Amino acid sequence: MAQDPPAPTQVFLVVAPSGAGKSSLVRGLLARDPAIALSISCTTRAPRPGEEDGREYFFVDDAEFARREAAGEFLESAHVHGNRYGTSREQIARRLREGRDVMLEIDWQGARQVRALFPLAVGIFILPPSLKALEERLHRRGQDSAEVIEKRLRAARSEMEHARECDYILVNEDFDRTLEQFATIVAASRLRREVQALRREDLFRQLGVV
Repeated sequence: MAQDPPAPTQVFLVVAPSGAGKSSLVRGLLARDPAIALSISCTTRAPRPGEEDGREYFFVDDAEFARREAAGEFLESAHVHGNRYGTSREQIARRLREGRDVMLEIDWQGARQVRALFPLAVGIFILPPSLKALEERLHRRGQDSAEVIEKRLRAARSEMEHARECDYILVNEDFDRTLEQFATIVAASRLRREVQALRREDLFRQLGVV
């Protein structure tokens, strides 16, 4: 499928194993930077305590997910921890048309698919300071059984191998410091030559900047 012409906006892909602090960091950044819109994914997994449909995810059953996937509604989709996840193609396109940067909380499979469509997308991988710290965080948040936590820890080892596919890597040892680093990456990414050339096309042409 042909891609739409590039827009003067950024697509940020935030990837991490479960428990690394991805969602907390994304929420912290969005609170500081209203120019970024968060992409809300569809998922077949059940809501966790405190989650709301349309806020964390759009929760659908397997049949509805399959229908949307067959209709080509997803920009990307992946099977993660026994559940399906997908990013709405129209949601992303609408945000970009509005001139807003878009941030996706996504797994490495989905990030790879999105990068194929948006080569300028910025990949940011968040690592825990250690496997022990990751295990402690998974237990502390109290959302999963011991069996599920063990499964997530096994998956984390293979997921972290794909950190090399991202442009930046953050080690989330201290939340406040990591959030500052996260914001710095976003700010610097907006100043890349390719992005500035799109955002300031008339100025670049006037000044003879190629």
